[in-house]
Amino acid sequence: MTVHLEVAEGVGTLRLDRPPMNALDIATQDRLKELAEEAARRDDVRAVVIHGGEKVFAAGADIKEMQAMDHAAMVARARALQDSFTAVARIPKPVVAAVTGYALGGGCELALCADYRIAGENAKLGQPEILLGLIPGAGGTQRLSRLIGPSKAKDLIFTGRQVRADEALSLGLVDRVVPAAEVYEQAHAWAAKLAQGPAIALRAAKESIDAGLETDIDTGLTVERNWFAGLFATEDRERGMRSFVEEGPGKAKFG
Repeated sequence: MTVHLEVAEGVGTLRLDRPPMNALDIATQDRLKELAEEAARRDDVRAVVIHGGEKVFAAGADIKEMQAMDHAAMVARARALQDSFTAVARIPKPVVAAVTGYALGGGCELALCADYRIAGENAKLGQPEILLGLIPGAGGTQRLSRLIGPSKAKDLIFTGRQVRADEALSLGLVDRVVPAAEVYEQAHAWAAKLAQGPAIALRAAKESIDAGLETDIDTGLTVERNWFAGLFATEDRERGMRSFVEEGPGKAKFG
């Protein structure tokens, strides 16, 4: 299998495993979707890390496979391609990308599906599809522009240039840069901490933010209001408020 799901301490690691560069061929895309949906369903997975290994996150699509596809073949495949990445973006739990080495094309698009991105000092990110006479097709034109703004996204997409970790941090493309050897450890620690939090409230926060970005503010406020009120029916809310009153802030233990 080219993608694995490993679970420990409430954290599910979606590990890409297609040497040497984790090229995202059709089989890998389909497996990614299958395991992302499994991680979304499983109660023992409370947060997720996406990782490609110590040397490379994912260097992009399988160009040889793609080269053999004509227009009709890609029309038939394009939705499934996007759906495999959207399955990661819609995991209703905190998701962090642990990026080492190359995250290009589909690899960069996969990192964009996470809620938070920790990159190694050796990371290089970019959307080089324009150099193939293409545009990003797995969400890059949409998620990148929403994350870093349209003009910065256009610079990266129009030129196809790669950016190193320090520039990616300044652009807002990644959220933290650490030594390459520490990327997975720090990503797992971020996820493990959140895995101990109130699962329904974390889901509410993620869905409210994501849904709000796709609509007008009044509709977004309605989404927030409904989730906010709904959380008053949860055991976690009772536990959190009781702990605050009796013990002070930040000491609640959530199941």
